[in-house]
Amino acid sequence: MPTRRDFLAACSAATLCIPKPTQAAGPKALANKLGITTSSVGSQLAGRGKPKNFTLLELPHILNNEFGFEVIDLNTSSLASTKKSYLDKLRKATDDAGCILTNLKMNQRNLKMGSIDKDARSLALSEYKKSIDVAAHLGLRWARPLPRAEKPDRKTYVASYQELAKYAAEKEVTMLVENFGWMQNDSESVVKLIKEVGDNVEACPDTGNWDSKQLRIDGLKKTFPIAVTCDFKARKLGPKGEHPLYDLKQCFEIGWQAGFRGPWCFEHANTDTNALFRELNLLGNMLRDWTKLSDQAKTPR
Repeated sequence: MPTRRDFLAACSAATLCIPKPTQAAGPKALANKLGITTSSVGSQLAGRGKPKNFTLLELPHILNNEFGFEVIDLNTSSLASTKKSYLDKLRKATDDAGCILTNLKMNQRNLKMGSIDKDARSLALSEYKKSIDVAAHLGLRWARPLPRAEKPDRKTYVASYQELAKYAAEKEVTMLVENFGWMQNDSESVVKLIKEVGDNVEACPDTGNWDSKQLRIDGLKKTFPIAVTCDFKARKLGPKGEHPLYDLKQCFEIGWQAGFRGPWCFEHANTDTNALFRELNLLGNMLRDWTKLSDQAKTPR
């Protein structure tokens, strides 16, 4: 039986022949699974956490043992190395802990893939392709380039995304679009960009990255129906999980009502490692409770 790789190899070099995303509401294997983005533990990975720190190789065991989380959404800055020997150790540590590596946020902040300057664009695409190679070696489903603060040249940006999407497809990686930077002030930014790019690109809404309360509500309502993963962002939390900046439960409910079932990747940082562990447990328990209540609400009595 032909594999997906065989299918891609059979396509004409002049034709972008890439299968459409398979499940808009997220892969079934990741439904209801919880995890974190590694930016949440950036201080601890960099040795700046108090009173304790840990390495990325130790993180999978900590996640499963301390929180019962399984999903790890990587950031390029979290990787101690991109050498295959290190990546193999990371993949083994993840497998041994019963966790899953899903995504690589390519957060190299100096890259300008939407620049009309050919050298700047070429550099960005070259570096992103190297990161896609890393994602492929780790067996990741997705990779995401970083939207910058300034608006890109739209035509160039779309063409660059398409080039990355085609390259990533050959590695069995799918590109993601996340509402960040210049995309945060338009509730339809993710949906519109995905439509323009076309093939081998999917949505990753970030619940925190909108410029106003109304944009957040509108943006999540538009983006969750096509989302395959989510950055469930929380800023400063109160002792019982209070979140005065915006309504975390409302963000969950918008996703649930849109049919999204996970994975939910918490993005929440604290340099106090003990406080961070307590707060991640709070977030995990809240989302588990909301999921249980939502499941019960739809069950016939």
